[in-house]
Amino acid sequence: MSIKKIYGLIGKNIDYSFSKKYFSRKFQDLRIEDSIYLNYDLDQIKDFNNIDFTHIRGLNVTIPYKEKIIKFLDDTEGSAKEIGAVNTISIKNNKLIGHNTDYKGFINSFENNLCYKKALIIGSGGASKAVQYGLDLNKIKFDVVSRKYNTDYKTYEQINLSEYDLIINTSPLGTFPNTNEKPNINYDQINNKQTCYDLIYNPTKTLFLIEAEKKGALIMNGLNMLKNQAEESWIIWNK
Repeated sequence: MSIKKIYGLIGKNIDYSFSKKYFSRKFQDLRIEDSIYLNYDLDQIKDFNNIDFTHIRGLNVTIPYKEKIIKFLDDTEGSAKEIGAVNTISIKNNKLIGHNTDYKGFINSFENNLCYKKALIIGSGGASKAVQYGLDLNKIKFDVVSRKYNTDYKTYEQINLSEYDLIINTSPLGTFPNTNEKPNINYDQINNKQTCYDLIYNPTKTLFLIEAEKKGALIMNGLNMLKNQAEESWIIWNK
């Protein structure tokens, strides 16, 4: 069997990644025998220039390169340009085009039940920007809390979690193998009228979600979002 189509994931320390297993299984299920999915584990973003793009049909992008990757691309489509982050790259006519499917993955993970008044987004990276875009599309007000100084963000000292009915962790705090980490928020302010959503999927229940569940909140992890964004990527690659 000769491999004619290569897909893959751009990131750093991504041996744990869901994407390779997901797409490898997809190829098996669909009996696609001429395709393979590879991890491109880059120590620094400039190593992207060393990739051999022969046979590559599409790429996913994960932490910490969703924003840094943009300057290496020929163009970005509308939503990725507005969000300022790319998690999917298509290759058309030898040009690298950036897309963002994270925001669709986030929205679709609620299964048409994204009915909240005000959200708090923890973190301000590329994933956070996609979530912000998704909430904007659904006309849901939100605040962003971050350790990075920015007048558009709130500090941890400024927030009262009881003001929000949806709390979303978009930071990497709690991701395997650093499962003993969690966002520095006041968990005593969480209640049973709230939904706490962690974009992390490994582990399936982070310390953030464990603490929120103790307070009676509905909890969600990032697995459905990840599956949804992957399927959106597949659609883009095969247009």
